[in-house]
Amino acid sequence: MPTLDTVLYQFLIEVPQAAVIWLVLLVLALTVLTVLVTRPQRDQPAGDPAPSAVEAAAEELADLRRYAEEVAVAAAGAARTARRRRDAWLAAQEAAERAWRAYDAAETAARRFGGAGALPTPRTPRTPTEYAARERWLHHAATAAHLRGELSMGQLCDVFARRGGWDPRRHPVEQEVVLARAVRDGRRAGYLAAAERERAAWRDAELAAEAARILAAEASAAAERARPAPAPLAPAAVSSRRPAWVARWRPARAG
Repeated sequence: MPTLDTVLYQFLIEVPQAAVIWLVLLVLALTVLTVLVTRPQRDQPAGDPAPSAVEAAAEELADLRRYAEEVAVAAAGAARTARRRRDAWLAAQEAAERAWRAYDAAETAARRFGGAGALPTPRTPRTPTEYAARERWLHHAATAAHLRGELSMGQLCDVFARRGGWDPRRHPVEQEVVLARAVRDGRRAGYLAAAERERAAWRDAELAAEAARILAAEASAAAERARPAPAPLAPAAVSSRRPAWVARWRPARAG
């Protein structure tokens, strides 16, 4: 049976050994943990983005390119629309100018016939034959004016139906004055309608041109954003571009 001295001796010898063993194991565990924590940072190349960042950048660039293509197609369509609207405005402008010239000529003729209407009307026998001749003259003159485009179909119908102040019993001189005024009024209405169409076509052309300018600017900006960024120069490439005289220069040795 071991004595008290033996037990005390074994305790004093074995406890420090166990403490040393546990201390060594603790230091080893801390060392392994430190290596595992710091190793991914050492293994990862400096300056290289993580794979997820590269994929996100590539996806964003693809989206920008798709958007740039869509905006470019829209800008091309807007440019074609602007050209069509401008052509329509030019055509409407020419039509308005023709309508003005026709109205000006009709106004001149109406003033001339108005001056002639101030003269006394020729005296003719008022017989059924005379009234029939006056009516034939009015129908013939109104039909000829309609064929020339000076009277509308509605006005011609008014002549034959004796509506709107048309009286076939009047003398042809008076009928000519009335006819000239009717042509003038019709030309004036045609010019006002043509002028309104020209103004509407101009507004449409301006809106289309502005839309085309905005889309063209956006297409240019989108194409610039979709262009990949230039890769940074490597250190070797930078150092290889140093002037030759710098590479050849060496300090002189003393002695």
